[in-house]
Amino acid sequence: MTVTPRAGATLVDTLTAVVEALATPQIFAGAGDIASCATAHAGATAQLLDGIPGTVFALGDNAYPNGSDDDYAACYLPTWGRHRKRTHPVPGNHDYDVRGAGGYFDYFGVAAGERGAGYYSYDLGDWHVIALNSNLEMSVGSLQERWLRADLAAHPTRCTLAYWHHARFSSGTTHGSDAETQPLWQALYDAGADVVLSGHEHNYERFAPQTPDGTADPARGIREFVVGTGGGGAYRLGPRSPTARRATRNMACCS
Repeated sequence: MTVTPRAGATLVDTLTAVVEALATPQIFAGAGDIASCATAHAGATAQLLDGIPGTVFALGDNAYPNGSDDDYAACYLPTWGRHRKRTHPVPGNHDYDVRGAGGYFDYFGVAAGERGAGYYSYDLGDWHVIALNSNLEMSVGSLQERWLRADLAAHPTRCTLAYWHHARFSSGTTHGSDAETQPLWQALYDAGADVVLSGHEHNYERFAPQTPDGTADPARGIREFVVGTGGGGAYRLGPRSPTARRATRNMACCS
């Protein structure tokens, strides 16, 4: 497969295509905040993925401490790296410790989307899936926000899932909720999207459907999963939101 971005060199990589019968159930598994050579946790969550078929997502901060080429080679490759050909990643803030997230884009290649942008979409069964980059500008009218609204308009599917690194809502005490991601949530809410996945906080929370300002909305709100449990260790949770359910165990999937 070759990909030619709007600017720059053409990229070449290999992907595996699997042909399945219509209505085949799809499995979507993953987490964020993954691989540190300082602990064995990423190896344990990678072993969970070994027994889970389907598509893998990586929610950013995939290789500690800085997302460098060396970090990906030493920490991510020996663990989650064996699932790279079925992984659809997004970058985290640690990936941008290297200028332009160069280690991230080098490692994932065409799977990371256009270099310098890192947002893209694809279809998985009956779902339209959107990978976004919460390290870039997300304000109303920004390039990414306008791209998202155009993508949603072009894919008016019944089921839509989006994911990025920084959690819009979180009860975590290390980072907590990130209001800068609100315009992305607003665009998704306006289009009737169903699910958002994020990491950044090294814990797990599952929220009931909410509006962009965090008001419970069981009729048309978006359900968020914070899944920062890929192997980077655990962060403490603070007082629980009325819409949140949670756990802190390292895990490699959410459902």
